Amino acid sequence: MSIYEHFRHDEKEWIDQVLEWRSYVEDTYAPKKTDFLDPRQQTILRSVIGKNGDVEVTFFGGQSHTERKRAILSPDYMTPSSEDYDITLWNIDYPQKFVNLEHREILGSLMGLGLKREKFGDILMDTSKGIIQFYACKEVSDYLSLNFQQVGRNKIKLEELPLEKAIVKAEDGSEKQITSSSLRLDAVISQVVPFSRQKVQQWIQQGNVKVNWKLVEQTSFECKEGDTLSIRGFGRITIKIIEGQTKKGKTRLTVILQKS
Repeated sequence: MSIYEHFRHDEKEWIDQVLEWRSYVEDTYAPKKTDFLDPRQQTILRSVIGKNGDVEVTFFGGQSHTERKRAILSPDYMTPSSEDYDITLWNIDYPQKFVNLEHREILGSLMGLGLKREKFGDILMDTSKGIIQFYACKEVSDYLSLNFQQVGRNKIKLEELPLEKAIVKAEDGSEKQITSSSLRLDAVISQVVPFSRQKVQQWIQQGNVKVNWKLVEQTSFECKEGDTLSIRGFGRITIKIIEGQTKKGKTRLTVILQKS
């Protein structure tokens, strides 16, 4: 059976990249570090590499509960340290008495610098104290220092901090066990939100649902482990584990719910 049969058609390119990295580590006995990966990419990478080969994969995003993480593929006799992931923590100094910055504004301004989303990790915010921080790949530090000088129309100053100075991020959302008639997008969402499946289908068809940050308008779209479902006006659902079927043929899942 082909490895691609376990994944979506549009994930083939990512799987090919993972296989290429694995071959590199096997052939050179040298580690390979990735950019920041979303939860679905992490799931695929972990699945493709497996646990019983000569190559192992580990993840780190700056602290234990970050959503986006860098990965290191390495020979099984190596144990990467946190420093090996080359992650930089940045603090954003802004006129907090006069300005309220939002997550989307910060991410939008970072993306406006011309860098890929994969170069940035989680954005950390403590609005009660006016503290905003974010993680980034170390290799773009000089570029950020020179070019990231404002969010929207607001002037900012960047300060690089040690990782231990980060806002402590609590584990996102609440964990919940659900059973669904299938792994269809509408079926899974309707088991989490307090609305009917018909209402959920309308949300999807109206363009209010994204899967792994991509718009999905097909109610029959099949969910997989590691998927993040973003629902406009409600929040996000991350499929942590697909646990198998019940005696009645329903699918048992563990999800993490983050309300907006």
